[in-house]
Amino acid sequence: MTHEPPHRRLGSRWLALPFVAAVALVTLPDLARLDRFTPFAQLVALRPYLLVGLVIVVPVLLVLARWVHGAVLAAVGVVAVLLVAGGIVAPRTVATPAPVGGRTLTVAAFNTYSGDADVGEVATLIRDERPDLVSLVEAGTAFGSKLAPLVEPLGYHLVTAVGEPEGDLGGVTAVVADHLGDVRSSTYTATPFPRVELVGGGLGELRFVAFHTLAPRRGDVPQWQSDVGLVSQWCAGPQPAIIAGDFNATLDHSVFRSAMAGCGDAAAQRGDGLTPTWPTWLPDWLGPQIDHVLATDPIVAETFEVREIAGSDHRAVLARLRIPDDVMPGTGSPSPPQ
Repeated sequence: MTHEPPHRRLGSRWLALPFVAAVALVTLPDLARLDRFTPFAQLVALRPYLLVGLVIVVPVLLVLARWVHGAVLAAVGVVAVLLVAGGIVAPRTVATPAPVGGRTLTVAAFNTYSGDADVGEVATLIRDERPDLVSLVEAGTAFGSKLAPLVEPLGYHLVTAVGEPEGDLGGVTAVVADHLGDVRSSTYTATPFPRVELVGGGLGELRFVAFHTLAPRRGDVPQWQSDVGLVSQWCAGPQPAIIAGDFNATLDHSVFRSAMAGCGDAAAQRGDGLTPTWPTWLPDWLGPQIDHVLATDPIVAETFEVREIAGSDHRAVLARLRIPDDVMPGTGSPSPPQ
């Protein structure tokens, strides 16, 4: 009787350990706060797509197990990484119960891409959706001067802050519905990108922040961390707050998750926490979500949408928030266009 020779296996099972360690390092750097450094600050923003790749890797490893020592062990390790990372990502895809009671406040946020976005389309979004507050970043005095005559007749006024970068790139503009009354504004320019804060009038003690951070490019990561860290002063502060704009961070970034403790993310609350907001030159299902509307508990989003606007590499985000009666004295809707 003849016996088939056993398949010769290559390598060593101990090679599985560094392989799994490398997979964990790339996929879960935030658990060790390594995402505060390049290249992990950039890589972790792609974690949902890395998970798709790992799902494909597992059956490939099982097939290779016939020839490669340690492939099964490597597959088990990859599955463990998948379970941990999936536990971080999956909750963003599940909507929380829709809130009841209170009042609705509609908030939009959009990066105009150094003022290159189509001003008419921005005005159309405001006209059609009638947001109470809009955060426009990379929108300085030039962009504001073009937008103001289009939205002021609709019952809005603009508050603009200009920071270090020249032109629209260094500007942040808040578009405020007149029906909110005598809202007080403050502008801050100590960081590379400025911000606008609103309080009072129809907002009462509720603070609205139009916000923009530096991107975590190589060499800019320390300033990006500092910018993102500012969010904690509102999310953990004594006053209710809404912070909207381009955070250049996803919920996979540990610095962002830490800073927003005490706040909810509108997209994640509606199960849309993986909807890409940048860049528009990729398919609309591909890319990180870096534009956000955050609000302190117990404010909860009842709807969340993204919209394409020509001329920008970002998508606009639109959230309708349910504000408890004890947080805000009251709000109505802007007057309809004449």
